[in-house]
Amino acid sequence: CALLAEALADGAVACGLPRAKAQRYAAQTMEGTAKLMRQTGAHPGAVKDAVCSPGGSTIQGVRVLEEKGLRGAVMDAVIASYNKTKEMGKG
Repeated sequence: CALLAEALADGAVACGLPRAKAQRYAAQTMEGTAKLMRQTGAHPGAVKDAVCSPGGSTIQGVRVLEEKGLRGAVMDAVIASYNKTKEMGKG
């Protein structure tokens, strides 16, 4: 999660936001999403769909993440971590 927060902040800095503000916005974005999921029990896909306006900026970001294979990369990272934990006798 820290790596994702850092990437969000770095993207915002690349768009011209000061580092401190970019980090705060990244943390607020992640916190708000997690809070919404906990409070509503909503599926992550439903939360994503709820914030993606037709033709809006968020869905364009989602489109790029899909093109770049974010979900597959995250799933592979979870599986690699799980396998390493098992290998080390901690699973």
